[in-house]
Amino acid sequence: MIRLLLFGTSGCHLCEQGEQIINDCFPNNVDVTIETIDIAEQEQWQEQYAIRIPVLYHPESKDELGWPFDQTHVKEFILIALQNSAP
Repeated sequence: MIRLLLFGTSGCHLCEQGEQIINDCFPNNVDVTIETIDIAEQEQWQEQYAIRIPVLYHPESKDELGWPFDQTHVKEFILIALQNSAP
């Protein structure tokens, strides 16, 4: 299983679009967990991601996929994350 973080904030229409693109990439049976993180909760997240959200982040490899992205980009990002994940 792979764990990803999706950095965004409430009321962000690009974040909503990004989340929909990500959700459309995977059927429910895929072992990918995506945790939504509101950057407003921590100042460091605001500083790092404010002008880049939404950002998909793989904590294990520290890889990031920033907006704009489409389904092809998300699927490639997931494949790379799977390759970089510990067994």
